[in-house]
Amino acid sequence: MPDTTLDPQAIAKAVAIEVADEDNQVGDFVEAIDLGDDVTDFRFETRVRGYEGWQWSVTLYHDVELDHWTVNESSLVPTDRALRPPAWIPWKDRLEPTDLAVTDSIGTEPDDPRLEEGFRATDAGEGAPAETPEMSETSETSKEDVEDAVEEFELSRRHVLTPLGRAQTAKRWYEGPRGPKSLSTKTADGNPCSTCGFFIPLKGELNLLFGVCANKWSPDDGRVVSVDHGCGEHSEIEPPEPSHLWVQSKPAFDDLHIDIIAQAPREERGSVELIEQLEGEEPNPNDEEEASEEDIEANTIDDNEASQEDVQEHAEPADSPEVETTLDLSEDEETEKSSDDEEPAETGEQPVKQEAGGTGDSAGPEESPESTESEKPSETESAEPTEQ
Repeated sequence: MPDTTLDPQAIAKAVAIEVADEDNQVGDFVEAIDLGDDVTDFRFETRVRGYEGWQWSVTLYHDVELDHWTVNESSLVPTDRALRPPAWIPWKDRLEPTDLAVTDSIGTEPDDPRLEEGFRATDAGEGAPAETPEMSETSETSKEDVEDAVEEFELSRRHVLTPLGRAQTAKRWYEGPRGPKSLSTKTADGNPCSTCGFFIPLKGELNLLFGVCANKWSPDDGRVVSVDHGCGEHSEIEPPEPSHLWVQSKPAFDDLHIDIIAQAPREERGSVELIEQLEGEEPNPNDEEEASEEDIEANTIDDNEASQEDVQEHAEPADSPEVETTLDLSEDEETEKSSDDEEPAETGEQPVKQEAGGTGDSAGPEESPESTESEKPSETESAEPTEQ
């Protein structure tokens, strides 16, 4: 134990060497700090590895009457150049909202600066001065206004937000993922939530900046968004046109070429050709021969022996008639009518008039062509002049 009557600096260094693990861990003297009440703090450099920037601190008390120094304490203290861990923060202050699960609860402090007591109606005191009629009317009006405000903003709860709480909330929401700086806002093509039909504004001061999204197709559905936020599902955006699975080309019409399709050759069947040949020839009674029983049996096919495949194979497809040209018959009828009208004028004949008393039924029998031809020469002979 060092002698307490010696120099206090030597006493302090001897104490530091005694506390240190090795003698070379205590460096040179740095300074002496007067702490008052005859207490002095002596500082020495430290040479302990890992404690760069730290100092040895030895506190001595000086008894002036006895001129005696007493050691109070000794320790390592950091300086401004010391490498130290972060300052200790209580666990409740270190928590983040994302650290809590659904079943976790941390409660609310009684003196939470974000909350204050709600509005409570109080009765007038007994010692209140008498009110005049004008003051009573004014008080009734103000009382009604207060009640309306309390009812509208629901201020009758036990605790409500303070201005500080509202400011912190607005800042947190505005700088969050549903504010104007989000990635979805940059891709919304200038369609903010303030002009969206699915935007429901809030009440109170927060109404100026925030509302709730009510679009079920939006990723922000049911969440608070800022008025200048954008999610890309604005109510005024038209739905995109569905894309085609392939590129549909326009139909091409070729009016310069005619496609001639080769018809399939007709299947030759001897029995059918023979029947068609016989039907085309006129029957000759001299050539008719009666069919014998052997010929009938040879050309007769039993219904049981003929299969459905044979019937389909020998069946000829029905030919559908194709329209090659369309003739306009109205022109021929007009031509015939015009020719009938021109014939009387060319021949000079006049229509025969019937007698007044006769009818079409009473007319005599028509002349035969033979009699008409026999009469024509006589008419010509009588018309020619006779030579004298």
